[in-house]
Amino acid sequence: MEICFHKYQGTGNDFIMIDNLNGAYDDLSIDQIIRLCDRRFGVGADGLILINFHSVHDFEVDYYNSDGSKSFCGNGARCSVAFAETLGLNVTDVTFMAIDGAHKAYKKGAMVCLEMNDVSGIESDGEDKVLNTGSPHYVKEVVDLTSEDVVDFGRKVRYSDKYRKEGINVNLMQSKGSDKIGVLTYERGVEDETLSCGTGATACALVHGMSAGSIGENEVFVEVKGGELLVAFEKKTDGSFRKVTLTGPAEFVFSGKIVV
Repeated sequence: MEICFHKYQGTGNDFIMIDNLNGAYDDLSIDQIIRLCDRRFGVGADGLILINFHSVHDFEVDYYNSDGSKSFCGNGARCSVAFAETLGLNVTDVTFMAIDGAHKAYKKGAMVCLEMNDVSGIESDGEDKVLNTGSPHYVKEVVDLTSEDVVDFGRKVRYSDKYRKEGINVNLMQSKGSDKIGVLTYERGVEDETLSCGTGATACALVHGMSAGSIGENEVFVEVKGGELLVAFEKKTDGSFRKVTLTGPAEFVFSGKIVV
């Protein structure tokens, strides 16, 4: 099968984007997806996204991790909006379907703002936190990220008896003030560190906001290895979070054709 693809990245989180609005790639197999994402034998990416036709919303974001598993991806969703614009879709105010439900988003220049789902609360696992921002995340706050090995720690948590079956993304977070944090991420499905993770940045911002943020509207700047993201949210008195948004760049890298 010959595949026309476009490569995008959002703060270093990179994706293979495929226009499947006409269903041309409906038969793409998991084995083919894994090969396409392979950095030595394929295009190379953290994940692959099919932009599918949807009867109700503007399109569907069909996301696959590099190991072929499915999840919601915040940065991938933002890159999907940027890619959808090149397909002739109006993305000044767009809605799309994803594995965790419908999302709204809009593009402004090189930036894409994505509305995330509400988060009902944050659970504790010892001194660390667990929450779902479209994908499940384990968040540990540390003093200095430069002295941490997120891959070693991430694998221990992700493959622990508690999380092995379903898997979990693992984040290390360092507070850098009331409205800024640094984040490292180990992603399930990639099974390695990624330069950025949108749902992880959101999860860490909410954990930070739980203790440092005030009731009402908050913004947290999130420094990742691939750049910076902005997470905004409304903190409620019951510990929930509403009006959660993730904003950051979504950039075209290159396009081509490959046979798999």
